[in-house]
Amino acid sequence: MAQNPRTTDAESAPTTGRNYGLSRRNYVRSLAAVATAATSLGAAGSVAAQDDGDYEVIEATGQTIQVGSGETWENKLIDMTTGGDIVVSAYGTDWTIRNIGFKGKNTSGTGSATFGICDEGGSSTIENIYLGDGTDGRNGADTGHGQTAFWVDPKHSGHIDFKHLNIQKFADNAIYGSAPGSNGGGTLHIDQSFAANCRVSHFRVASEGCKVTNSSVYVDNEEGYQGRGIWAWAPGTIEIDNCQIQMNGAHTAIDAGANGNPTEVVVTDSDYDEQAGIAENAGSNVQLENTGTEPEAFIPEGVPTSPEEAAGGDD
Repeated sequence: MAQNPRTTDAESAPTTGRNYGLSRRNYVRSLAAVATAATSLGAAGSVAAQDDGDYEVIEATGQTIQVGSGETWENKLIDMTTGGDIVVSAYGTDWTIRNIGFKGKNTSGTGSATFGICDEGGSSTIENIYLGDGTDGRNGADTGHGQTAFWVDPKHSGHIDFKHLNIQKFADNAIYGSAPGSNGGGTLHIDQSFAANCRVSHFRVASEGCKVTNSSVYVDNEEGYQGRGIWAWAPGTIEIDNCQIQMNGAHTAIDAGANGNPTEVVVTDSDYDEQAGIAENAGSNVQLENTGTEPEAFIPEGVPTSPEEAAGGDD
């Protein structure tokens, strides 16, 4: 059954949405600079698509792109200035999504997930993605949910590597990956990525073996987008290593446990915002090893800082 992501703190019961195959769902080299038609993979009939040399330009008009087992979808610039939505639905095993840039803010108000993903027992990859232009703050008229960048299906049972992502100003979670924790049990590794000024949470994971490494979260209270830094659901254990979580006092830097269920989190060689703090809910335990409280968020090397850079696959 298709589903949309939710802005609530609890995992939800199934609701109907339009994501194909889903079950629910700047460096801050200077921090001042941060701040239903389905289109088949590779089809010549991609809606309003044009070739720009190194990448294909696709206008967002409400279509769904389907990526299946063993397939690679790459080098696309998605034009969001149309006001339309687009959904990328990746299911099966051993698929790859890379070099994708989204140009313009998503103002569709659909409240769907931009990416709906699930690896069913294999290992898949998502890398070099720019979602830095974000969304407006509205919830979908029919769903009541804000736009989510990545929604991981509860049935996810394999492994997904995320690398070199830039996700900013989403009205819902940046990476909503907690649902498999009590379902398929699949794992996520978020590495060398940047998320900023999203609501609800930025990196949200649950299954034992999930990791967030070499990454940064930044919140500056822009437009009230004050989601948690990293939200660890049950069962864990969740690993956080070499991360900078700069919240400027907003919400919670590391939030452990939810829905009355505890989890374990191990944080190493990282810095978190002391004012935002750490929450240990329902008997959760957060172990701190060689950590500090003066974070300096930055965009890791290799993370794209524009849609064109992402789509072209530039380093």
